[in-house]
Amino acid sequence: MLPLFDPNDSEAGMKLLEDLTSNAYQIQQQVLQQILATNAGTEYLMGFLSGQSDKQLFKKKVPVVSYEDVKPYIERIANGEPSEIISAQKITELLTSSGTSGGQPKMMPSTAEDLDRKTFFYNLLVPVLNKYVEDLDKGKGMYLLFIKPEITTPSGLMARPVLTSYYKSKNFTNRPFNRFNIYTSPDDTILCSDSKQSMYCQLLCGLVQRDEVLRVGAVFASAFLRAIKFLEDYWNELCSNIRSGHVSDWITDLSCRNAVSEILLLNKANSDLADLIERECSGSSWEGIIKKLWPRTKFIEVIVTGSMAQYIPTLEFFGGGLPLVSTMYASSECYFGINFKPLSKPCDVSYTLIPSMAYFEFLPVQRNVGDQVVHCNGTVSDQNCLEEDQNDKLVDLVDVKLGQYYELVVTTFTGLYRYRVGDILMVTGFHNNAPQFRFVHRRNVVLSIDTDKTSEDDLLKAVTKAKLVLEPLGFLLTEYTSYADTSSIPGHYVLFWELKMKGKNINVEAELDGNIMEECCSTVEEWLDSIYRRCRKKDKSIGPLEIRVVKQGGFDALMDFCVCQGSSVNQYKTPRCIKSEEAIRILDSRVVARFFSQKTPSWEPFRMDIISE
Repeated sequence: MLPLFDPNDSEAGMKLLEDLTSNAYQIQQQVLQQILATNAGTEYLMGFLSGQSDKQLFKKKVPVVSYEDVKPYIERIANGEPSEIISAQKITELLTSSGTSGGQPKMMPSTAEDLDRKTFFYNLLVPVLNKYVEDLDKGKGMYLLFIKPEITTPSGLMARPVLTSYYKSKNFTNRPFNRFNIYTSPDDTILCSDSKQSMYCQLLCGLVQRDEVLRVGAVFASAFLRAIKFLEDYWNELCSNIRSGHVSDWITDLSCRNAVSEILLLNKANSDLADLIERECSGSSWEGIIKKLWPRTKFIEVIVTGSMAQYIPTLEFFGGGLPLVSTMYASSECYFGINFKPLSKPCDVSYTLIPSMAYFEFLPVQRNVGDQVVHCNGTVSDQNCLEEDQNDKLVDLVDVKLGQYYELVVTTFTGLYRYRVGDILMVTGFHNNAPQFRFVHRRNVVLSIDTDKTSEDDLLKAVTKAKLVLEPLGFLLTEYTSYADTSSIPGHYVLFWELKMKGKNINVEAELDGNIMEECCSTVEEWLDSIYRRCRKKDKSIGPLEIRVVKQGGFDALMDFCVCQGSSVNQYKTPRCIKSEEAIRILDSRVVARFFSQKTPSWEPFRMDIISE
């Protein structure tokens, strides 16, 4: 199922993508048939199919499930029972989710073949980028990549984040050095388990090799911006290392230290470079700092879709006009799709699902608007029409409809069958016969006080409107999260905001205007949905929204806490809603100012602006 091709041969790569998308239906049928033929004898499928591998029987008998449904099977494997519970192929490791979207990290089964499938997927990205960006083979990428130490399960299987799995695999460490994977970071710095030492060394290597850097990035926008903040804190020391040709003594990871020392030795002590970096970093503003420090950079590669979209203004500020490129859509469960137009604006990013990666089905989503439901086709019905026979409404990959919303359901080669990923997608178009999707939001990531249900996407839209109030005054909203404060009656929404002035040394707290911040609170409320506004105005079951401004570094402390609790530095995404009392205390201890909405939001039973996309 995985055709071989040379990722450096762009013509062959693009032809392969054309074949995959043109034959999407046939490939999807082959994928499902192969999965069923291989795994029909597993304990899980035997319970529904009695050993048969008929595709129609699969669609009729095998239920749509969530993680809680398959968790007992995965835990049994983690505790030492054979892989045949869910997979005829041997489960070689368990991949952990980031754990920030829905609570505790989940564990997903993986096989040796699955690692090859991911490598195939990464290779498909190369011809797409080469089509739009010239001469990527004439330099390096400064990508900030990190790992997390593994957890050994009772069975001896490793449980680790999907990217840690990939970076520590032979597929990565023995990769052919095509134009897509020549990095300024030596593998030993990426594989350093101390995230602070890893970050420092990767930035040091990136600065020393600045003239070779053609692209910069990380997996998520949040990780890249954390690196910029780290650079703000450590540029003096980094310049000292470049000037002397020696790495700081506190870098104690021997492999990491040796790898960086070799690069410093090759490039020799360089006072001119240190002076240049010092001059740029000590300026009054860091606007365009990426282009100043890495002048040959062609783009910033980070995921800026979904919850990462709120970082776009900050990335644009530091990038100074560099394109923001989101290349792929993937998760711990499966790698899904590729952005065929990588230089498109972030708001226009769509992903084309690759039909050979898994068997894809889609559950039509009904969207709540006030007391009514707007279906994916735009029609409106009463609230009581929700959840009717959803299992019978699954749609195949090639049968989705333009403009409609769906929840992604996957059947993988590794033992997940009709599994709800939890991602809500909108169909934006087709490439040949393969649909293209925009990531909308995660399912059931909400704030709720009363009957209100605020999704991650709804919150992002409201916060984006409120940011417009601040931007003319020179403020950047660099991070935010929220929680439902029910300690008072009525309860109310609390937003934690970390702000930055475009002139980087200006005290944010001293510049805050109470009236402007109260207007931000009111703006957020006006752009939340009709149910929220009804609860605030008519029912009075929700109190005024509050914004708490935290001092610089407040969200770094939140990330450190999440990492200590089991999240991965490389996969970390700031949770848009936090429920951990300890996480709330961490941010509360760094609050420098509090503001409340002074207006009651308007309310009408039905407002079109809330559902317009």
